[in-house]
Amino acid sequence: MELENFRREEKLPPQKLAIAQYVVAAVLLALVAGMWRLSVLGADSYRVLAEQNRVRKVPVLAPRGKIFDREGRIIVDNYPSVSCYLLREQTKNLDADMPRIAEGLHMTVDQIQAILKRYAYAPKYQPLPLKQDITPDEQAFIEAHRTELPELQTLDEQRRLYPRDGFMAHVIGYVGEVSENDLKQTRYAFYSPGDVVGKSGIEESYDEELRGQDGSRDVIVNSHGKEVGLMGQELAKPGRDLYLTIDLDLQKAAERALEGKTGAIVAMDPHTGEILAMASRPTFDPNQFAVRLSKAYWQSILDNPDHPLLNKAIQAQVAPGSTFKVIMTMAGLQENVAQNLTVSCNGGATFYGHFFGCDRHHGFVDIHNALPYSCDTYYYTLANRLGIDTMARYANSVGVGVKTGVDLPEEAAGTMPSEQWKMKVMHDKWYAGETISVGIGQGAIQATPLQMARALSGIASGGVLRRPHLVMDKELSADELSAVKQTFPGSGEKTIPLTPENWQIITDDMAGVTGPIGTAAEAHLEGVDFVGKTGTADVVSGRKKGDHNRNTIPNAWFVGMTPRRNPDIVVAVLWEHGYWGNNSAKLAAQVITAFVNKQREKAGNLVKVAAVKPQVGLGDAAPAADANSATTTPADPDAAHSPAKKDNE
Repeated sequence: MELENFRREEKLPPQKLAIAQYVVAAVLLALVAGMWRLSVLGADSYRVLAEQNRVRKVPVLAPRGKIFDREGRIIVDNYPSVSCYLLREQTKNLDADMPRIAEGLHMTVDQIQAILKRYAYAPKYQPLPLKQDITPDEQAFIEAHRTELPELQTLDEQRRLYPRDGFMAHVIGYVGEVSENDLKQTRYAFYSPGDVVGKSGIEESYDEELRGQDGSRDVIVNSHGKEVGLMGQELAKPGRDLYLTIDLDLQKAAERALEGKTGAIVAMDPHTGEILAMASRPTFDPNQFAVRLSKAYWQSILDNPDHPLLNKAIQAQVAPGSTFKVIMTMAGLQENVAQNLTVSCNGGATFYGHFFGCDRHHGFVDIHNALPYSCDTYYYTLANRLGIDTMARYANSVGVGVKTGVDLPEEAAGTMPSEQWKMKVMHDKWYAGETISVGIGQGAIQATPLQMARALSGIASGGVLRRPHLVMDKELSADELSAVKQTFPGSGEKTIPLTPENWQIITDDMAGVTGPIGTAAEAHLEGVDFVGKTGTADVVSGRKKGDHNRNTIPNAWFVGMTPRRNPDIVVAVLWEHGYWGNNSAKLAAQVITAFVNKQREKAGNLVKVAAVKPQVGLGDAAPAADANSATTTPADPDAAHSPAKKDNE
């Protein structure tokens, strides 16, 4: 009886037994569901993760296309380089490894932490560029510590090799790592952090063509991250080579002429718009930007008051001085105002109650000697007759105040004032007295050397203006050429009305500038139809004669060409603080000499042009003659060339 009662007490109530059964069933169901999720639903993802534990995708960077001159001579090449990348998924405690990595790569811990902070939002599987162009001893360090530091990976790259001493730096530009600000722009939508892109010049303008398409290698790695085999690869597609319109011989001549000076020289073929040479000073070393820019070098750039990164050929916006008088001559002739205009220059004239000076007493001046003399009094009078809006219309027609459309980034448009312009920009009306200074290329007018080269060569070509460009048109398809023109809008190809009679007068007058009575007589080239126009533009209003403070010394301009009608080459020179326009004329003559001698050599003509002595400094500039001195040699008041040569010229 007692045993029966004991067994009855050991039995579980049916309710508790049912609950226990349900709990066991639920646990078994959860286990089965988990196993099914892992083995079926997550099979692919876990297979990929497992594969990644033994297979690593290593990028193969495409070499950028090389850059050549018009004759196939190489300008920009590539050289083999090794960079170090950081694989974050290969380390469990990067903070502990950081001091050792910093020491081996000759970096600081702060530098590494800054890189990690910059790429904080990048996917963890993405290799981070730790140090570019590492040295052989740094490569040896990585190989020797492959087991302890599996997070370090080396990658072979092709890195840019630019000419030395900043040669052609402003034309070529440079490459650098894409920045965070770049990645926010639409054009960089398909770029990733660490990618190398063109930052200025041709490198930026034609980055898509030059950069190529990266490939990759699927390599087998062991548990220590060491490569032990290759599963497959996708070959990189090298970037496209580009052939520029630049002629290295003329480029060298332009660079030599500008050595030690501040300014720009641009040479162009007016028939095609092909830029044959473009130099700007001071320059910079693009090789410094191609790897990791040092703070010291960047600070030296920032501290330079002459702005080495500025391409003065297309970005220096300054008053063109008396070179603008060629455009004034065209406007006066086309408006039938200048043909019968004569003035008696007694050192200046009064307009609207203000006396506007001319540095010489030129006496009787008409349209035929106004340009060679560069008589300010004549052009003051012509400007007063034409009015600012007529002057602006003709200046705009030849591209002053309008971008040329050259295929380089950040071209400046310059300024051509008008009544509408002043009201829009300054919210004030235009006063007639302001027109007088604009007539000699002073006042509110601003232009770039390329604009003036194109404007004057277009006039000398009978009114036909071509779009300046630096990449040979034959290198681009029709669609690519159209895209370039849309990317770099400007006045482009155009023809302006210019009668044959006026065309002849203007070009003959420009020939007088380099003739015996002209302001650029010292730049005359025997046996060469070398013509042009000098100009000196004051940089400080009210500058006193004899003031030699650099910041008050005028800018020296010259735009010249050969031959005088339908020229084969035009050269524009801006020498900042170069004093007189005849100084710049001598620089232009050096480039013209190189061009003519090369053409004669090709034609089998052994008669070389005698070179003009290079202008090496302001000590070579002859002082302006006093306005009251007796001389029969007229001089440009904006180019004030000496009545007699000095021993040092």
